[in-house]
Order: sequence, then structure tokens, then C-alpha cells
Amino acid sequence: MYVEHALLSDKIPSRVARLEELAYNFWWSWHRESRDLFKMLDYSLWRSTGHNPVRMLQEMAGDHLAEVCADPLFLRQYDATLMALDRDMGNGHLWFPEQYPELVERQVAYFSAEFGLHQSLPIYSGGLGVLAGDHCKEASDIGLPFVAVGFLYEMGYFRQHITADGWQEAIYPRFIPREVAIREVLTGEGESLYVPIEVGDRTIHLQVWHVQVGRSDLYLMDADNEMNAPWDRELTARLYGGDQEMRIQQEIVLGLGGLRVLRAMGVRPLIFHLNEGHSAFLLLERLRELVEGEGWSFAEARQAVRASTVFTTHTPVPAGHDVFPYYLVEKYFYNYWPRLGLSREEFLELGSYDEGFNMTVLSLRMSGRSNGVSKLHGEVSRQMWQSLWPNEPIEQVPISHVTNGIHVPAWIGEAMNKIYRKYLKPDWVEYHDDPVLWERILDVPDAELWAAHLHLKRKLMGIIRERARRRRVENGLTAEQVLCAGTFLDPDALIIGFARRFATYKRATIIFHDWDRLSRLLHDRYRPVQFIFAGKAHPADEGGKRLIQQVYNAARDPALGGRIAFIDDYDLQVARYLVQGVDVWLNMPRCPHEASGTSGQKAAVNGIPNLSVLDGWWAEGYNGANGWAISTGQCEDDWSQDAADADALYHLLEEEVVPLFYKRDADDVPRGWVQVMKEAIRTAVPAFCTRRMVKEYTERFYVPAAREAQAGSE
Repeated sequence: MYVEHALLSDKIPSRVARLEELAYNFWWSWHRESRDLFKMLDYSLWRSTGHNPVRMLQEMAGDHLAEVCADPLFLRQYDATLMALDRDMGNGHLWFPEQYPELVERQVAYFSAEFGLHQSLPIYSGGLGVLAGDHCKEASDIGLPFVAVGFLYEMGYFRQHITADGWQEAIYPRFIPREVAIREVLTGEGESLYVPIEVGDRTIHLQVWHVQVGRSDLYLMDADNEMNAPWDRELTARLYGGDQEMRIQQEIVLGLGGLRVLRAMGVRPLIFHLNEGHSAFLLLERLRELVEGEGWSFAEARQAVRASTVFTTHTPVPAGHDVFPYYLVEKYFYNYWPRLGLSREEFLELGSYDEGFNMTVLSLRMSGRSNGVSKLHGEVSRQMWQSLWPNEPIEQVPISHVTNGIHVPAWIGEAMNKIYRKYLKPDWVEYHDDPVLWERILDVPDAELWAAHLHLKRKLMGIIRERARRRRVENGLTAEQVLCAGTFLDPDALIIGFARRFATYKRATIIFHDWDRLSRLLHDRYRPVQFIFAGKAHPADEGGKRLIQQVYNAARDPALGGRIAFIDDYDLQVARYLVQGVDVWLNMPRCPHEASGTSGQKAAVNGIPNLSVLDGWWAEGYNGANGWAISTGQCEDDWSQDAADADALYHLLEEEVVPLFYKRDADDVPRGWVQVMKEAIRTAVPAFCTRRMVKEYTERFYVPAAREAQAGSE
């Protein structure tokens, strides 16, 4: 991997020298004044670099940069932006420190296999990573001392290419660190930091990279360096790639290596939060430190580790939980259990479940506080794992829930932000978890809110057509493929969005259950309906790829008249345009397989009503007036369930959704629809934001764990 960084300081005028500091802190990604500043430098370059300020500054000509930076208007914006940055980084107005001194001196350490901060840093695949990225941002906003650990994937997840017949192909371009807002971690002697980690019988050296996320620190491990053998350099190449042996090696690196990275830098967190079971081996390394390093008994070490560990499980789908065969665990840990003072049987029992070593089970057994990610998911998880506590009734199984939320400043469209600033409060972002504030949304003039939505809808149409044009030029798309990309969509007609990972249980193709009813919806002369689909299937998920092909072939069908589109290569940038610009957000998982789902929350805070099965967060969020719920009861088999849910979906579209959208007053404003939009905003923002979520983790989990851990060490 190419690690040399261009020296931006050599070309940036001294008057604006802190542009480099700003570019290398992802704080800019959720602060509009910062993004506006970079747009002022060169808007065309800002767009062509994918809103990446580091690459943009590298590509800007020095004389042009100097000319722009001498403009008084730019300097005024620069000074205001740096004042806002210093305020946030200086902890001057934040919620946390005054209330919970237990965590002021020592951080919460958050371990995750992926982080979705921005499209320029492709180390995420979907909702789990985006949630982790939003958690980092919110921890910064409220002043929570927070450090996160993950991987720097040289090839990321994958770029999606759809062939002419609709089949997904995975492309893995090399990631170039020097073009992104990350930096190497250096030793005191100015050398790159490498941390050794034993993986089986060999030693792997991990280079460490630092990502600044406002006040939060994210450290990424990278095995692609010349100190490692060629096959070991592939360990951090791809997210969720390879076979089971590659997977267990990656998880050893994440858990054991992640802790050793923190130790190498002198970071000693008080609380550890595991985001899913991928990092569960961290628990074993913490046990080893106490048993081997401090001379504690295993029982004493286990109690201390449990007291200071929080574990979040994210899926009720069995395939979503990592299970390794015993022989693989023995291969990589045969010399580890003696260091814990355990026998082979005692060690394997820590994660033993249903004839395998289960990482979720290890996490549940070794964490003092565990949770699902919605109320319903908490209930499902207690039923799913009750056998671990056979003497406890289901309601007393120690798995709670903290419903996921979204980082509101990162997902609000600018047109909506202007509405909120005008009618709620100029600094509404600082108080957005207060339900009382959002009562004021009901006073916004209908015409203004509708105009803001139409502006965002036009932006979505613009990005769809620009992407299709660019792919036509770069990849030689056929005219049929350009049509599939959504270029024929009517911006004045109802647009329903469906964008998420393509897995079979998410039922992306349920709308095709009855072609006659669908065709009537699409071709209604006066009230047409349109659908936009986007999302990736895991490269090994043949069923998911067939679903994409089915959607794509529907988009190709001339009989559907360009009313269905598939947006390929779904990423965070596309997601923002979709959740801000469609008219309805569709979600049809097979209940209760959707643990939470946050895409619908992102749509709702932008005034886009949800049309969804009562699963995940929507089972809590739906109130009868802020969208539409599909509730058909439990059927005997999947086919019957799909048929019943499809019929209910068609009925809602035909009888409620479509008529309400097209019912207009003389000024062409659908006032009944706008009332649903307002109710979606009013109910979603305060209840389903990461501010509420991270505060809840802090008050219910982090602070009690900190007090318990501190009491145990006295």
C-alpha cells in the first residue's frame, strides 16, 4: 500500500493554514459551514472528488488556492468555521462532562468490524458500519470520552457493477490512504507504529492509522506492509471476505490486536463496548492481561471483565452470528488457554453452543450488560438465547434493548435544515433530542415544507441523471442500462424508495408478487407510482444477487415504462440523496428478522413517511398518523406470509398512499400528505436520534459499568 502523504502545508497559504487540520478531521462531514467552506474553494473540484477535502486540496493548483484564500468572503467563512471547530473540540458547551465525572478521565473503547463515516473512507458495508460511524460522531457532539478500533481495508467492501443481464459483479479497487483524511500513527522517534500480534504460530505486524472524528479517535489496523508475509498481508484486504479460517484470523486481529494497539499507545479505557460479536476475542485478551499480567485468578478476572463490558447484538438471523468449528479455535488458541489457567474443555465452554464456538455466546457470557437494538429485537433476543440462562424466565434473561438511532446532523437535507432553523430554533441541532422542540414543526406552513421536499427531490433526480451520464461515458452503458438507472423517472410523480442490503429476508421483490396490480399502479394515467431500488448483496449470497437481477430485469422491461429504477453501487452519498428525496420509504422484512433498521429513520427525519412492516424500530415508531404499517398477522409458511403482506401492501398503496399524495389544493400542495410528513418528523427526530441513543447507553450502561469497575478495583 502506498503510504506517503502529500504535504498540504507546503501549498496552503499561512493565513488559512488550519485548512489542513480541518480537512483531516471528519468533523467537516456533518457541519455545513465546513462543507460550504470547501465548496467555496472550488465547487467543481469538490464534486469531482466525491466531497473529499483532502484529495481536493491535493489536486488544487497552488496559485488558484492562494487566489481563493485571499477573498474576504472566504476568509470570513474560514474564521467562522474554525471558531465552530474550536468550540466543539474544546468541550465548551457539551452535555457529558458536568453530569458523569466517572468517565471524564478514561474513555469508552468501541470495537467494530466496520465504520461508515463518509463515502471517501470505504471501510463499511451497511447498517452496522453506518451505526458505528454515527456513534463516533455523536460521542464527539456530546463530549463523551470515546475511542474506537477497527480495520483499514485496502479494498474495502466492494464496488458494485451490474451487468447488462442484471447480475451483480464485485469490484475491489485499491484504497489509497494518502487521498483520505487518515494519518499514520507514529512512535516517539517519528517512525510508523507497528504492533505485533500472534495469530496461531506466526507473528503479524499491524500498522496503525488514526482517524479524527471530531473529538472522537478511531484507530484502524492494517496488515498490508512489508513486515508481513504475502498471505498475511491479505488479512485486512477485504471486509467480510474469505473463508472461515480467514474470518477467525481477522477476528483474532480485531479483538486481540485491537487491545494491544490501544496499549501500545498508552490508551487505557475503563469501559469496552463490543459492536456485534466480531470483536469478542477482545474479552479473552483482557482476561489474559489480568491472569497472566496481574496474577489474578480466572474467576476474579472474569468478574472484572464482565463488569466493564457492554455488548450489542444486531441480528436475530442465525446466519448473522459467527460460529467457528472447534478445530479452528484449537488451532489458533491451543497455547492460549494455559495462559488463562484453563483446560481445553473449560476454554471451549466459554463460547460453546450448538456444536460450535459461537462469538455471540462468548460475548453474552462474558459481558455484564447486553442489548438488542430495538424493543422487539430485545424480546426476540431473549427468546433466542434463553437456553444460556435455563433457570430464568424469558422476561428475566439479561438482554436489554437500546433502540438504534441516526446522527441527525449528518442526514438532514439542507432544505429541511433551513426550515428547522427558521421555525424551530437557529441552533435546533443542539436540542434535537427534546420532544417539546418538535411540536413546533406543526406550525410550519404546508407550502414551505412541501417546497423544501420538492427541492430535495429535484436534487435526487439530478444525481441520478448525472450518475447515469457519467457511467455512460466511463463504462459504455447501453441505452437500456441508462434507462434502468432511473433517467426516465418523472419528478412530479410519486416515488417510493427501497434501499438496503439485498438479503432474502428483506423481500425486495415483494412488490412484484402481483404483476397486474403493480402494472395498474405504475401506469395510472393521472396518479402514476414509481419505484427506486438500490443496494448490494453480499458477494457470497447467491439468493441476494438473484433478487437484484429480478429487480433489474423489471427495470429493463419496456412494458413498465421506465417507472422502476435500480441505482447501482449504493454508498453513503447515494443513501443521503435517497433518504432526503424520495416520497415514501418502503421496508418489507419478514418479521421479526429486522433487528432495527435505520434507513427509515433517516427518511423520516427528512419528512419522508415510512410504509413498512411492523418490525424493528417501526414497531415502536409507528403511531397511526406518521406513515403506514403493514400488519397481517403470522401465517403458516413463508409463501403465505409473502402473499398476505403483498396484498396488504397493494391495498395500502391503492386506497391510502397514492390517493393522499395526489390530493392537491388549488396551489398544488398536498396538505393531507404534508400533515403525515410533519408527524413523521415530529415523532422520529427526538426518539430515533443517536443523541438519545448515546445518552441512553451512557446513563444505563457506561456509567453503571464504570462505577462497578471502579468499585471492583478498590
